[in-house]
Amino acid sequence: MSQTSSTSLESAVLETLAYSDVFDYPLTLGELHRYLTCLAEMEEMQNRINILSAVGTFEGYYFLSHRRSIVGVRREREAASRSAFKRAIVYGRLLGVFPFVRMVALTGSLAVLNLSKDADMDYLLITQPGRLWLARAFVVTFGRFMRLFGDRICVNLLISKSALAWHSHDLYSAREMCQMIPITGMEVYFQLRQLNVWIKSFLPNAESFPVHTPVVKEVNSLFQKSIEFFFRGKIGDILEAWAMKFQTRKIARTYGTGPEAIFSVDLCQGNFHNHHSLTDQSFRERLDLLVERENRS
Repeated sequence: MSQTSSTSLESAVLETLAYSDVFDYPLTLGELHRYLTCLAEMEEMQNRINILSAVGTFEGYYFLSHRRSIVGVRREREAASRSAFKRAIVYGRLLGVFPFVRMVALTGSLAVLNLSKDADMDYLLITQPGRLWLARAFVVTFGRFMRLFGDRICVNLLISKSALAWHSHDLYSAREMCQMIPITGMEVYFQLRQLNVWIKSFLPNAESFPVHTPVVKEVNSLFQKSIEFFFRGKIGDILEAWAMKFQTRKIARTYGTGPEAIFSVDLCQGNFHNHHSLTDQSFRERLDLLVERENRS
């Protein structure tokens, strides 16, 4: 048994459910333990849940007591997400053979089978250092082609392999990192997790893979190696600099700028909808509401 106090464990349970409630996403017992914001044994956590009036449970799901309706929302979205998830894994494996791509992971709502209507297939890509923008040019072209078949592939986060230590240390970033589904490049995935040990301070129980993680296939592509050979040396450096300049200008013209959009030689973070800050705001509002209800009781 861990030495977690009952008060901090109860608070962690409510925090974890409040965060998932932002996405209308009730949790199974295993998921609640995985994303719990403090270190605790499963049995210890379950014992505390049983006496928390602010926690509801229905057919194996846990949620804030007034939010039983989201169980149906999760089931509907999960059923609607399965075919898209299978396609997204196939697309992810294809992205893994593109030039300069070293790791592909599925992120966002589809990674947890919580796809809402008309949502994108979001990916995180790790790239070879010094070739991030050339890698993006290839994968964006592929994404535009796939739109002809009705799927919207959104590679909204690319990170150079030389910059794996993530800059934001908070619950949002920790959840995104632990929920993503690695598809190719397992060795790089482990490096990413090892260089971001701060995650354990937010999600100390989330060291295992998400349950939907498929068998990760390593890439050994002649196509990838051939194209990378052509773009080696100074020719590649010149084209990379041009690709970055061209793409960042086009992004600015199309989407403008925003506090969560970051572009550099090692990072392309195209978040123009302030999803991070809006999620934090909704999460805090739920916590404040829980405190208000507790004070009334």
